[in-house]
Amino acid sequence: MPNLNKVMLMGNLTRDPEIKYTPKGTAIANFGIAVNRTYTPEGGEKREEVTFIDLEAFGRTAEIIGEYFKKGRPIFIEGRLKLDQWDDKTTGKKMSKLRVVVDSFEFLGSREGGGAASGTTAEYADAQAAPPARRAPAQAPRPPADPDLDAQPDDIPF
Repeated sequence: MPNLNKVMLMGNLTRDPEIKYTPKGTAIANFGIAVNRTYTPEGGEKREEVTFIDLEAFGRTAEIIGEYFKKGRPIFIEGRLKLDQWDDKTTGKKMSKLRVVVDSFEFLGSREGGGAASGTTAEYADAQAAPPARRAPAQAPRPPADPDLDAQPDDIPF
């Protein structure tokens, strides 16, 4: 049976990212976002529902998030769900927490709005810059013409 574990979220950071490093030097960013949903129940008055989600990012992704994102800044992320389970040391109870592991993200909003970014304006602009334009792949050189194989359709007798 096929499996799919894919999450796409858009929201605002609820706290500044916390950056830690493993003994081997891999960056880990822990942060949270709030995702809002507005709906109108049968009564007719609008209501808003907020969902708070914990996220975790690794490597260069974690470093960039830690450098350019602060509380309140909007972000779009793609990732996967991860369930952490442990035994509480004080009560001995089994505990669990569902979080999202970030695979990729995108900056949202204007460069000035949505929370302050650390670093210089030039660094921030570089991080926001679109990836370089992709060139069309070079076509493989065509082998030398073979008169028997490169005949025009009108030249084929059948």
